[in-house]
Amino acid sequence: MDRYALVLVIIGALNWLLVGLFRYDLVANLFGGHTAPFSRIVYSVIGLAGVYCISLLFRERQGEAHKDEVKE
Repeated sequence: MDRYALVLVIIGALNWLLVGLFRYDLVANLFGGHTAPFSRIVYSVIGLAGVYCISLLFRERQGEAHKDEVKE
C-alpha cells in the first residue's frame, strides 16, 4: 500500500511541476478538464494518497529498528 500511495503522490507532484513550469495540467488534459468528474476523482485519489503518506513520516523504519537490536 505504501508504494502505491508514493507512486500516486509522485504522479501528483509531477503534474504540479508541469503546472508550475508550463501551465499544463496533464490530468485535466487527459480526462476532459479540471472540473470533469473523472479528473476530480483522479485529483481526490492522489490527495488521499498524500494524506496516507503523512503516516510514513511517523513510522519507524524496520531496518533502523533492526540495527538498534543488533547493537544492544
